Amino acid sequence: MNNSFIDLMTQRRSIYALGKNVPQSKEEITTLIKEAIKQSPTAFNNQTTRAVILFGNSSDKVWDMTIDVLRSIMSDDDAFEQSKARVSSFKNGIGTILYFSDQDAIEESKKQFAPYAQNMHDWSEQGLGGAQFSVWTTLASNNIGANIQHYNPIIDDQVKEAFDIPENWVLRAQMPFGSVENPAGDKDFLDDSTRFKVFED
Repeated sequence: MNNSFIDLMTQRRSIYALGKNVPQSKEEITTLIKEAIKQSPTAFNNQTTRAVILFGNSSDKVWDMTIDVLRSIMSDDDAFEQSKARVSSFKNGIGTILYFSDQDAIEESKKQFAPYAQNMHDWSEQGLGGAQFSVWTTLASNNIGANIQHYNPIIDDQVKEAFDIPENWVLRAQMPFGSVENPAGDKDFLDDSTRFKVFED
């Protein structure tokens, strides 16, 4: 039995110790990200996932604005300093991917496949998750670490203004990436009996 894809999935982990020691060019990484998203499945092939790929100062800008927003909404100084340190660490990588869902594309799918309209938002989220996993695993297979963050919706307005994001794109996640400076620790799993049922007849 071929377990090569399982091996790649096992390699994909949340890497928080990111660095800039990546041998691939920005163009090569951009191509990997685009292809991973394009090859990810979506309901009725509606392709509602959008992505903005940021390198260098553009990537840093996301985390600087996140710190600014957190400062404005957090009254506990100690808690803010902890959050600031965490967010600042994402600037140690070489880039950030911003993931969006295109609300216009979702609405169009609702019209085109009316009997399933009530499911389109959920299915769009599933497609978005699949795209994130595909990119994450593709990066990992090239020894590029990444993690997923969710500072939306508190940074939505700032992101739209900074990067000229269409109004119909809704920010869903942020993925900082870079070299793996320290591997992830051990991963625990629930017992199979809690998660799976198998019927063989």
